[in-house]
Amino acid sequence: MEDISTLHIGSLIREQMTRKGIKVSWLAQQLGCHRNNIYLIFSRSWIDTETLVKISDALEHNFFEDISRWYKQK
Repeated sequence: MEDISTLHIGSLIREQMTRKGIKVSWLAQQLGCHRNNIYLIFSRSWIDTETLVKISDALEHNFFEDISRWYKQK
């Protein structure tokens, strides 16, 4: 999370996937959705908590900590 002044959860998810070398098709399979849905997630600045928990589990990254850090520094 480089620019802490704004929070865009879709960008955070895409960054984490890039860092770990994870493909969109893999995450889509883990979430039980079509890969187009993953691209839609990338474009969102927010996401519902249930989906974020699933993504956090799949990517083994706690995005809620990222959100908490952002909130404390905003």
